[in-house]
Amino acid sequence: TSSTLSLSEDNKLVCVEYPGIISNVDKMLESIGGIQGMSKTYADPSRRLELRFRPQDPFCHPVCGNRYPSTNLLLRMKRRVRKGNPKEAQISMDILGVIGTTYKFQGMADFQYLAVHSAKDGSHTSLYDKIILRKPENNEFFEQPVPLFLPPPIFSRLDSAVDYNYRPEIQHKEGHCPPTVSRDNLIGLSRARRPHNAIFLTFNDQNIPTEPLEAAKVNWKRVCVHPSDIKAEEQLKESRPIWSGYAVKANLDLHPDKLKLLLPIMAYYMVTGPWRSLWVRFGYDPCKTPEAKKYQVLDFRIRCSTKHGYTINDMPVKAKRSTFNYTLPITLNKAVPQAANVTDLPPEGPAGGRSANITRYQLKDSSYIFRDGTLPPHRQMFYQLCDLDVESIRNVISRNDGQEEECDERDGWCLSHTSDDLRDIMSSMIKQVIRAKRSGETSLSLTLVQHSPMIDLAEFDFMEMKGCENDLTCFW
Repeated sequence: TSSTLSLSEDNKLVCVEYPGIISNVDKMLESIGGIQGMSKTYADPSRRLELRFRPQDPFCHPVCGNRYPSTNLLLRMKRRVRKGNPKEAQISMDILGVIGTTYKFQGMADFQYLAVHSAKDGSHTSLYDKIILRKPENNEFFEQPVPLFLPPPIFSRLDSAVDYNYRPEIQHKEGHCPPTVSRDNLIGLSRARRPHNAIFLTFNDQNIPTEPLEAAKVNWKRVCVHPSDIKAEEQLKESRPIWSGYAVKANLDLHPDKLKLLLPIMAYYMVTGPWRSLWVRFGYDPCKTPEAKKYQVLDFRIRCSTKHGYTINDMPVKAKRSTFNYTLPITLNKAVPQAANVTDLPPEGPAGGRSANITRYQLKDSSYIFRDGTLPPHRQMFYQLCDLDVESIRNVISRNDGQEEECDERDGWCLSHTSDDLRDIMSSMIKQVIRAKRSGETSLSLTLVQHSPMIDLAEFDFMEMKGCENDLTCFW
């Protein structure tokens, strides 16, 4: 016999297979970070659940649990027995919810390193009260003698057993010559250069290639199967002779994997000089063409100091990565998706018959163009001089137009220290943008204070703002 039961979608549960016998639920929750820590881990599918058997110990190394999808049910069983006849029992069952996610602790526990000093006589002394700052202390706390305590800089990167096999030496093709710097300074390269078949040149190279490698042509011909690929190739041929990677990505709607194969058949890559990290069309020598001055690269970085109105903690542009947000390798799930073949990628356009809301691979113009009144998307940007859309900057670049004599490795066709002048102008413009934004925030806060019946404006001394010299970071 069978029956159909209706399940409520509201009762979705999360299961944790705890590796221990639970006698105190509160202590168990504390070991996995509490409800708040558990919720934070559940909100990020890439994170593993950390369990600390000594949650009060900052030196406790966690055990990590993997996250798995599940389709289990949480049942509550009841068995009622008659007092007079124990053999006669009535069993009832209730479905409390559906378990859609389960955390399982399947890895090995790592070594634990305790803050303990071992004396020669075999006695052990705890160092927690001497090395952990639990409250504000005076100078005597920091000058007290403490035994040397050096915890290991890193623990095991893996918590599951793997078969490790020593790799043989990399077998390069015949005629391969390793870079000069690696012959004496490096033990050896772990792998050969990735086979995109690009040509790399330095500033001092005299021979400019006029055509790509044959292997690059073969690779592009293999993946150039859609009309949109041919269109992208034509657009790149008819465009300017020197491009940055971000500029190409912002002007071509092409999959990144295909773009890696298209660029080597159109241009060579400059490694050093005023056109470093740029793609130069085959046969074009920027060192002999003064018109290539506008295509030079400018390495611009947002300056950070109180002189510019902000510190490292309140930078207007956030960093891509930070050491403050570092997570141990064992606390992340490293799911390896199956790599897609570039020949199987759908076409980027209406010709492929896809819907109107297709995936766009193009970047925004702000990824390679600098304009007045806007902030760069990253703290470090590589701009081409022609993409600096500011009149005052163009006047600095064109100071020696028609009078270029020699191409220098540092300044190219520009006058000496032109890059420094451009950075000063851009930094001052960014400073004005930040001050304008903070001015709006300050005026808003003043309006809120003025209309608040709970605050007496006489309590604030507005005269204290005189010494701020228009620095909007200074308040009452």
